[in-house]
Amino acid sequence: MGDSRLQILVCKTESNVVLNMKLSGFVKLWMPVILWIALIFIGSTDILSSEHTSRFLIPFLRWLDPQITWATLFTVQTLIRKLGHLTEYAILATLLWRALRSGTAWKWKMSIVFAVAWAGCAIFAASDEFHQSFVPSRTSSLHDVIIDVCGALIGLTICIALASRRVLKEERA
Repeated sequence: MGDSRLQILVCKTESNVVLNMKLSGFVKLWMPVILWIALIFIGSTDILSSEHTSRFLIPFLRWLDPQITWATLFTVQTLIRKLGHLTEYAILATLLWRALRSGTAWKWKMSIVFAVAWAGCAIFAASDEFHQSFVPSRTSSLHDVIIDVCGALIGLTICIALASRRVLKEERA
């Protein structure tokens, strides 16, 4: 009798350790993805609308060049905002790549991870623009979705290049 209780206790302890390891792995790999998605979502609200970002960007650009024209200011602001789209989705794609490669039990080919991460970014980009259509100070734009998807493509291309390089290095060793 005593041995069976001890075995149950040992099994429960081992399963708790395995569960805690899985949970910490999940948090380590998927929490950055969740937090980044939340940050993008918050940025899609009125907080980072063109009207609000121009309040600090235009004075900064005028400080750099007091003679800057309004047309140039508008162009620079638009360029910075579009680069923001590109960058935030390159980061999202990289975080998704990392989570899918290391944070799942499936051992997928790199091409499958690439496709799943890219599709995830595209779906989120479209839903993010749809969300912006309900925010009075924001506009929804297919061009922004295309920029977001291109940003994801850039991030995933970097990931696949680094992963391929690592695989080649391991094969040589």
